[in-house]
Amino acid sequence: MAAPSSTSVQLESVSVGITFRATVNTECILEPLSLPESPGGVDAVESSPDVPCIFCEECYVLAEQNQLLKHMIIEHKLVIADVKLVADFRSYILYWKRRFAEQPITDFCSVIRTNSKAPLEEQDNYFLLCDVLPEDRLLREELQQKRLRKILEQQQQERYDTSFHGMCMFCDQEFTGNRAVLLNHMAREHAFNIGLPDNIVNCYEFLAVLQGKLDNLQCLYCEKIFRDKNTLKDHMRKKQHRRINAKNKEYDKFYIINYLEFGKSWEEVQSEDDRELLDNLEEDWSDWEEHPVCAVCLFCEQQADTTEKLYLHMQKSHGFHFPKIKSEHGLNFYQQVKLVNFIRREIHHCRCYNCQEKFQSKGGLISHMEETKHIAFLPARSTWDQPQYYFPTYENDTLLCTLSDSEDVITEDQSEEVPVVSEDISSLKALKQNSVLNQLLCKENKSQGKC
Repeated sequence: MAAPSSTSVQLESVSVGITFRATVNTECILEPLSLPESPGGVDAVESSPDVPCIFCEECYVLAEQNQLLKHMIIEHKLVIADVKLVADFRSYILYWKRRFAEQPITDFCSVIRTNSKAPLEEQDNYFLLCDVLPEDRLLREELQQKRLRKILEQQQQERYDTSFHGMCMFCDQEFTGNRAVLLNHMAREHAFNIGLPDNIVNCYEFLAVLQGKLDNLQCLYCEKIFRDKNTLKDHMRKKQHRRINAKNKEYDKFYIINYLEFGKSWEEVQSEDDRELLDNLEEDWSDWEEHPVCAVCLFCEQQADTTEKLYLHMQKSHGFHFPKIKSEHGLNFYQQVKLVNFIRREIHHCRCYNCQEKFQSKGGLISHMEETKHIAFLPARSTWDQPQYYFPTYENDTLLCTLSDSEDVITEDQSEEVPVVSEDISSLKALKQNSVLNQLLCKENKSQGKC
C-alpha cells in the first residue's frame, strides 16, 4: 500500500500541552490539539474495558482519552486527526493497534517533518492518521453506523416502554407508564419543554442530569449557581429560564439528531438544510406537475379533478347549482365553508337539510331531495351560518381548499350600483357660499351671536 504524501509541519511546546500547526497537502487539516498535563493510567491487557496505546502496553481508562492521545504524541509521534468525530474511540484504537502490528506505520500515515527549516539534528518525524486514508474513513463510518443502530434500538425500546416511573422536577408529582406522560406534563403545566419524546434517547439519564443540576441549585439555562431553592425558582420563572442551554454539548447525546449523520452535530445538520434551501431558490421549476384536485361531490361519491367539472356534475346529476347559489346569496369565502360543512354533515346523518326528514340510507335521502327539489334550495341562513360549521365535517375535504371569493358577488344590500356625481367647480366662490359646511358654520355662529 502506498503511503500518503508527506509534508512539513512546525511543532511548538506550550504550557497546557502540545500544539500542532500543519498544512497537509492531502486535503486534511490537522486541528490544534490542547491536552492536559497531568499523567495517569494503569497497566491493563487489551481485553480490559480500558483503552490501550496503539504501540505499547500503556493503558488508560476511557474517561482519560486525552491522556492517551498525549502519550501517543509525545512517546510515539502519532497524531490522530478529528478524534472528536470517532463514534467509538476504544474500538478505533484496538483496530489500528492490530493493523500497525501487521504492517509498517508508513503504509497508513502521512509523514510530517517538524522544524523543517532548523538544523537536521533538531528535526523530527510525526505520523498523521486521518480519514484521507480510505481504510480509516471506512472504519469511522462503520463505527458510526454501529452506534446509530444501537441508539435507535434503545430509543425504540424507550418509546414503547410502559414501566417508566419518574417524578416531575417542579411539582414532585409522580408519573408511571410511558415517559411521554411526564415530558408532556412538564411542557404543558410548567412550560419546560426539552423536546418531543420521540426525539429523546436515554431519557432516564437525561432527567437524572437535569435533576442533579437543580439539586445543586444550578439554573438549567444560564447555569448560574444560587444560594437556595426559592431563589433559583424565582430566577428561572422571572427570566424565563425554564429551558436547557442548547449550547451545552453535555446534552447532545440525549437527542437522536446528533447520531444521524457522520461527524455532524444537530446545529450543523440544521444549518446545512437551510443552505440547501437557499441554494435551490434559483432552480428551474418548469417541470413542476400539480396534483389533481380530486374533490368529492356533496351528494354522492363522484370525484373530479377540477372544481368546474365537479360543479357541472352536481348541477346535471343532482340539480344543485353551487355557483348560482353562491352568487344569489352573496356568499363570501367563510360562508361558503360553513355551507359546505353544513351540507356534508346533514348528508352524513342521512337527513334532508330542508325538511329535516331522516332516512335509512344515503341513496333514499338523495332520491327524496331530488324528487321534492329540496336539494336546490337552502334553508334559512340562521340554520347553517353558524360558527360550528367552520370545522370540517371531513378532514380531507379537498373541496374546501378550492373555494374562493368571487369578484362579481353581489351582496343582499348592494343590488345595484350607486352612481357618484362630481361637483361642478366652475364657480368656486358660489360653491363655497352654498356648501353644507359653510351653512353649518354660519348656523353655529348665529347661535353664538357672531353671524
